[in-house]
Amino acid sequence: MTQSCYVTTPIYYVNGAPHIGHAYTSIAADAMARFKRLDGYDVLFLTGTDEHGQKVEQAAAAAGVDPQTFTDRISSDFKAMSDAMGVSYDDWIRTTEARHKRSCAELWRRIAANGDFYLGHYEGWYAVRDEAFYDEAELTLRPDGSRVAPSGAAVEWVKEPSYFFRLSAWQQRLLDFYEANPEFIAPRSRRNEVVSFVRGGLLDLSVSRTTFNWGIPVPDAPGHVMYVWLDALQNYVSACGFPDPGAPRWRYWPADVHFVGKDIIRFHAVYWPAFLMAAGLALPKRVSSNGWWLMDGEKMSKSLGNVVEPRKLADIFGLDQLRYFLLREKPFGADGSLSHAAIITRINVDLANDLGNLAQRSLSLVARNCGGVLPARGALTEDDAALLASADALLGVVRGHFDQQTFHDGLEEVWKVVRAANGYIDRQAPWALNRTDKARMGVVLRVLVDTLRVVATLLQPVMPGSMGRMLDQLGVAEDARGFASLGVALTEGQSLPAPQGVFPRYVEPAA
Repeated sequence: MTQSCYVTTPIYYVNGAPHIGHAYTSIAADAMARFKRLDGYDVLFLTGTDEHGQKVEQAAAAAGVDPQTFTDRISSDFKAMSDAMGVSYDDWIRTTEARHKRSCAELWRRIAANGDFYLGHYEGWYAVRDEAFYDEAELTLRPDGSRVAPSGAAVEWVKEPSYFFRLSAWQQRLLDFYEANPEFIAPRSRRNEVVSFVRGGLLDLSVSRTTFNWGIPVPDAPGHVMYVWLDALQNYVSACGFPDPGAPRWRYWPADVHFVGKDIIRFHAVYWPAFLMAAGLALPKRVSSNGWWLMDGEKMSKSLGNVVEPRKLADIFGLDQLRYFLLREKPFGADGSLSHAAIITRINVDLANDLGNLAQRSLSLVARNCGGVLPARGALTEDDAALLASADALLGVVRGHFDQQTFHDGLEEVWKVVRAANGYIDRQAPWALNRTDKARMGVVLRVLVDTLRVVATLLQPVMPGSMGRMLDQLGVAEDARGFASLGVALTEGQSLPAPQGVFPRYVEPAA
């Protein structure tokens, strides 16, 4: 039976336009989903948009349209961004869909039936921008007497009737779960942050609002709509067919990895597990948190005018080049700096010089000196065997890194082999062997082709279009590009297409 794998992005909040941070999380999740498909898994990859809440209601009013019209427009823009970034999602969920509303109502009823909701009133600090409540101790007092949340968002004092979730009752059970599942939260720094927060004591959580209407109605409670985070987090099981126990997609739950930004780790690693425990549902296996991109060292913000539109970057540098840069430049859980200079360096050094030049040199020699026909492997020298052994070991090494979302380390392992192959071709000098030992030249070129095949196959999740073109030139059939096919040798004597450069150097346009 094929093993399943369920990968999700956060669903993106539709109060503004998509930016590079949204694209980064989606590309990382996409790379994971593509890797698992190539590794033989039955994958469900979910993304979409979060469309309820006071912030959306206010943004729609400011735009002069009703909330549904507003969310339709913004959700379509997020979907267009995902498509432009090559995100291979299997389902696009919107929290305004009927299937999701039905799912949320049933989750509420299950939690209520277990006695984990009670009616009271909420009085405290609320940040509309974050759709989050904060304790006084978490706020920063400004000189003018105003308070701001840890995120920098303005807060306001709110008092209204509210249903509460007994989050305090789940404190020890959450701590026990974290201890029993040390890989549940990644990276380790985020895990430590979450465990410290929970150990500090959990207050019951307000989970309904009465001061606005744009939300999912609370069952049997007129005037109350669900707190947007209770609604939003539920999307992950809504897409699996909850509450239908016979839904074909229910086999995917629990999720293997929730990809989230570090600013929403608390919601996914504290509130979401508690909601699921209270409803009697299985918990996800992992919540993997990515860091932020800084623009030339500064945090992106609309006020600074340095927010990056990912589609424009892809138009300038190329989609696969951008995808590679984002996953290669920094550890997934850490912050990193985004600059044109850094992107150009990755393109020209890693892609054009290291990998592109290696492929072009190797395949051009096959075309020129072997009649465009794949040579035989032949007897191997120690140098040949060492390079092939490092290539053959790559799948297991890279698989381990992708399973841990350490994408930059996985790509570095691939580039170790690329650099080794460049050293090998310089040492073996097949252009010189063409004059002195054609048989040996053929073996060297075959070793290079076989090494490039492994590299291109494993890089497909990150750069699907470019690596597809490289595999075309290596003579790898489209139905032989999964990881299992790496164990089947290419056919000696098969004709290879004329080589074409895959990664041109980037040259800044003249001013």
